[in-house]
Amino acid sequence: MSGEKPDRNLAIEIVRVTEAAAMAAARWQGRGDKEAGDQAAVDAMRTVLDTVEVAGTVVIGEGEKDEAPMLYNGESVGSGHAPEVDIAVDPIDGTRLLAEGRPGSLSVMAAAPAGAMFDPGPCVYMEKLVVGAEAADVVDLDASLQDNLDAVARAVGRDVRDLTVVMLDRDRHEEAKRQVRQAGARLQLITDGDVEASIVAAWADRPQVDMLYGIGGTPEGVITACAVKALDGVMLGRLWPRTDSERRAAVEAGYNLERVLTADDLVRADDCFISCTGITQGNLLRGVSFDRRGATTESLVMRSKSGTVRVIRARHQLHKLSRYSAVAY
Repeated sequence: MSGEKPDRNLAIEIVRVTEAAAMAAARWQGRGDKEAGDQAAVDAMRTVLDTVEVAGTVVIGEGEKDEAPMLYNGESVGSGHAPEVDIAVDPIDGTRLLAEGRPGSLSVMAAAPAGAMFDPGPCVYMEKLVVGAEAADVVDLDASLQDNLDAVARAVGRDVRDLTVVMLDRDRHEEAKRQVRQAGARLQLITDGDVEASIVAAWADRPQVDMLYGIGGTPEGVITACAVKALDGVMLGRLWPRTDSERRAAVEAGYNLERVLTADDLVRADDCFISCTGITQGNLLRGVSFDRRGATTESLVMRSKSGTVRVIRARHQLHKLSRYSAVAY
């Protein structure tokens, strides 16, 4: 008998964290209050995260872009006992989706060995390209979208017109939209939530999307890299300063703004963990549903070292949880 015994899978433990955040946030679906929904998710995530047996440091937190009051970069989380891990959180990927009652919002958390996660510094946005395992060796962020779509089509054995590209619907993407349409591929525009879209693009079991492309959050990119590593897809990224002052700050801090970053650059470890739980119904996961008995959640739990991907559907008896839990479900 060779190999090592199965070891601890943190993803199985952190799913409790994303489940709690999703259930707390789901009460705010469609109520038009982004801040209240985000606060509920952050509070629930913080409370349950402190019960996980890790010495965690939040490397990717809510940060400057969302101006959230908790789970900030550098915060210590978990029980304080080994192992030491980097933590990336997005209590709600798609706060506007939740507030408006739209599909696709998730609660997401990732973990990796301490020092493994990329620190984006002043750059809160990056250019991203994500594809699945079949096309992992053929894409190039320096190539045109036409060339990349042609290469993906050859790799997956389909016509370009049968490929679907997902992209955030932003003014900055007008040229990219034009190129995708000119290439003949189908285009799916989303208002928010590129973590969900990236995972769908990388996961062969969710064949609706063949590529994600566009400029989105760098923190979300680091989280996505954990998922892509588990799914054997590929993620390419390049930092995208929004302003001249942000560009100067990045250069002065030593960042190479021309460098193409891979998932291995964004998470420098072979053993990383990610859990995401659906809040509103989406292409990736079912949303939280409530009934007189409690709540039902659906989560995606992944570990890159083993490549194990689990979909966990859980029933929660809220009348029992409310007897002892500090989380306001």
